[in-house]
Amino acid sequence: MPDDGARNGTAGTAAPGAPRPGRRPATTRDELTHLALELFAAKGFDATTVDDIAAAAGIGRRTFFRYFASKNDLPWGDFDERLEDMRKHFARIPDGTPLMEAVRIATIEFNRMPPAEVRYHRERMALLLRVPTLLAHSTLRFAAWRQVVAEFAGHRLGLPEGDLQPQAIAWAALGIALSAYEQWLDHEDSDLSELLDRSLCMLNSGFSSR
Repeated sequence: MPDDGARNGTAGTAAPGAPRPGRRPATTRDELTHLALELFAAKGFDATTVDDIAAAAGIGRRTFFRYFASKNDLPWGDFDERLEDMRKHFARIPDGTPLMEAVRIATIEFNRMPPAEVRYHRERMALLLRVPTLLAHSTLRFAAWRQVVAEFAGHRLGLPEGDLQPQAIAWAALGIALSAYEQWLDHEDSDLSELLDRSLCMLNSGFSSR
């Protein structure tokens, strides 16, 4: 049952994403993220409030904030957990794998997703890369992603992660990944893993002509 005075949608007046009669409340971070992404697509990110999301999910404001610290965190979903997964991807790569090849492998694995998640991820990345309200927040999250890459690069190179070379590798990898995402958003029939693979291979080869 919805708590904290949550509202249920009513027939004929429910906004996009509002709960259908008898619909159970959203009870996981993934469910809440998916529902919010649908609302953002229908109403726009700035026009959608936390109250809108909580009502559509069949939960109260206090419950919403148990899942996410703010509306700006919603599009990122389980990003912190994914970063830990990326560290595990790096840890599983054999020591003999060239550094930039290891970065390519881990980046592609980090961005791999089940087919059912693709449409949500497309909506998510369009928000994160193209909504001005979210750009400052995105900068903080991208810094956390770069940190994981710099940690690995520094370990491989025997350098502190804050040194120029690990940081340059992390910044370059992020820029290349974002360029692949922009291509993916612009071309709906494209495959994200393929774009990441191609762009990271170009980085590895120094963008030499073929």
